[in-house]
Amino acid sequence: MGHYWISEVAEKCNINKETIRYYERKGLIPKPTRTDTGYRMYTEETVRRIKFIKRMQELGFTLAEIYKLLGIVDKDSDRCTDMYHFVVQKIEEVQSKIQDLIRIEKMLHQLKECCPNKENLYNCPIIEVLLEE
Repeated sequence: MGHYWISEVAEKCNINKETIRYYERKGLIPKPTRTDTGYRMYTEETVRRIKFIKRMQELGFTLAEIYKLLGIVDKDSDRCTDMYHFVVQKIEEVQSKIQDLIRIEKMLHQLKECCPNKENLYNCPIIEVLLEE
């Protein structure tokens, strides 16, 4: 298993060194071993973990949620049950966001329908509708 300097990890994971230090402070990644001269040395496992964190962020998970998820992954007992509950809760949140987005989309379509062909800043029906809400 390879060991990497912080600059190599930053390059491999496409993040900056400060982010890696931040993840370390927040307990998202384990503290690395240090060389005799005090330089941090990271394992391949930590690189994979950082890539997982970044992927989860892309999917819309907060760092707090990722921390909780990693806590589940790191535990031995009850891992399956906890993971199931975490996923079920996240599904409910996502469905709620989808419903909100559908409502917003409908409202935007209604606003678009109000819009006449000519644009007159002082007589904009969209602004009028929004002010009435």
